[in-house]
Amino acid sequence: MTSTLTPRPAGRAEPARTGSAPRRRTRLLTLPEARWAAAATACFLLALPLQLTGAPAWTWGPLYALAYVSGGWEPGREGLRALKNGTLDVDLLMVVAALGAASIGQVMDGALLIVIFATSGALEALATARTADSVRGLLDLAPATATRIAPDGTEHTVAVEELSVGDTVLVRPGERIGADGRVLDGAGEVDQATITGEPLPVPKGRGDEVFAGTLNGTGALRVRVERGASDSVIARIVRMVQEASGTKAPTHLFIEKVEQRYSLGMVAATLAVFLVPLAAGEDLTEALLRAMTFMIVASPCAVVLATMPPLLSAIANAGRHGVLVKSAVVMERLGQVDAAALDKTGTLTEGSPRVTEVRTLPGSGLDEEEVLALAAGAEQPSEHPLARAVVAAARARGLPVPAAHDFTSTPGVGVSAVVDGRTVAVGAPARLADTAAATAAELEESGRTAVLVVVDGAPAGLLGIADRLRPDAAGTVASLTALTGAAPLLLTGDNARAAARVAAESGITDVRAGLLPQDKLTAVRELERAGRRVLVVGDGVNDAPALAAAHTGIAMGRAGSDLALETADAVIVRDELAAVPAVVALSRRARRLVVQNLVIAGGFIAGLVVWDLAGDLPLPLGVAGHEGSTVLVGLNGLRLLRDSAWRRAAAGRP
Repeated sequence: MTSTLTPRPAGRAEPARTGSAPRRRTRLLTLPEARWAAAATACFLLALPLQLTGAPAWTWGPLYALAYVSGGWEPGREGLRALKNGTLDVDLLMVVAALGAASIGQVMDGALLIVIFATSGALEALATARTADSVRGLLDLAPATATRIAPDGTEHTVAVEELSVGDTVLVRPGERIGADGRVLDGAGEVDQATITGEPLPVPKGRGDEVFAGTLNGTGALRVRVERGASDSVIARIVRMVQEASGTKAPTHLFIEKVEQRYSLGMVAATLAVFLVPLAAGEDLTEALLRAMTFMIVASPCAVVLATMPPLLSAIANAGRHGVLVKSAVVMERLGQVDAAALDKTGTLTEGSPRVTEVRTLPGSGLDEEEVLALAAGAEQPSEHPLARAVVAAARARGLPVPAAHDFTSTPGVGVSAVVDGRTVAVGAPARLADTAAATAAELEESGRTAVLVVVDGAPAGLLGIADRLRPDAAGTVASLTALTGAAPLLLTGDNARAAARVAAESGITDVRAGLLPQDKLTAVRELERAGRRVLVVGDGVNDAPALAAAHTGIAMGRAGSDLALETADAVIVRDELAAVPAVVALSRRARRLVVQNLVIAGGFIAGLVVWDLAGDLPLPLGVAGHEGSTVLVGLNGLRLLRDSAWRRAAAGRP
């Protein structure tokens, strides 16, 4: 009795979807397993009262036969196929037990076994389908069609699969965006909750990134496609989670190895349970009935089903919340980490510089806003990251950015331009007066980059520029400390002053700065030699060696390098740092459920076997106990599909 997630059939046409994305749920009777189980149950329920009321055998016998066929043909076929390949399948053992019961006149008991076994399989198939629904439902967020604008300006409705990188699409108010891209023209507010988790619509204008499946609220947008349908954020989530569902965790692999030997041993024990009492003079029917009951209750169905449902449910739940866990192995390993190492730029910080301070210099006659506006005007034609930070800071304060003339840029020095009739130069501090030099040194000592603004040849102000800490960085550090029992390390190639500032703001005490990629790798290996299972979180090419060497590596997905994304074991698609401790906590809960399931399954098997050997366990009760334990462990694992499981993990609750 196994479970897998199956991909959605390709080529299914759907109408364009707008508004809220539907939650698609597989209906029970759409599953063939459920239909066969229903047929077997119906035949059994029709035959049972006829038999109990003393009706002739020809009235209820064919109905029981139909129950055997409809409920047992598929597991029997799969069991014979497995036997042909040299493996003993527990499904085949159940069918053999049912036929054995029928052969000694216990037709009703055998039919009951078939019905309960088929019903258990149907519930397992439904649970698997619901897990797949939670993953595939992400595809329903993206519309089936988009409005593509041809070079001559004409509009054509095309399937999103036909869009190519570089195409321009029109997104009207109320429509879902058909592809990942960047806004070329227009302005609007886009609901990105499905991708980024932001509760409020986000203003979007020229140059802003948008994602397939997000909902455009107001204003029309012209969007240049930057990723094809198969490479969109949503498609990557679906693909990676489906790939993850095809893997097996070490615990499950161990159980599968033991299962074959256990099944062979169970067959030998069943023969002993039959032959020894028979040799001692017990009635043939009683001996065979006891042996059939033993085969049923000793079957390891529940043990086999104990491991994968919790892990697959956790993978699907994490995928819905923007964390791509690449395999069941990774989901199991995440819960084992007892140390964490974090990169700085792009991980703890947002990865883009921002103006954090504006200082005016004596004698300039300008206030902070005037210095910032002039600097932004001079920097506006530049493509340098620091220039973009200065312009963004001016706009964030609502300052007009004046036009620049006679713009020149000197690499390593800075830029100069004529702004509002004044000559403005922006660049690295050079020879400054004592006061200005002290201000620049103060900014740099605090971990900021000092940028000098010179107006008409006289120093007018200094800008402090730094990479801003992510809002959830301090909370993430605290949560990881609580989960692992030790504060995370900060591993960065940045300078010590900048690293110290970020560490102080986020609550990290162990800082290792100025590291090359091989130095980060060495730090991780030192921790692992000390017996620690290290979780590394990073985003850049320089983090890839450490991500590969770590017990588990997690990459920040939005700005992460391709190498980091491929190397990491999991990816945080939404760049929500708080998702790191949440997925670790979810993994630990999944591991606890696996242990619970194994205890439940083992307890049921042991109790029923002892009852059968030492007492007189009725076959129907043995069937109910065995299949009941199988259903119980399956449903227990599927608890992690609920959104409340993620909320509890994110809140740090068990």
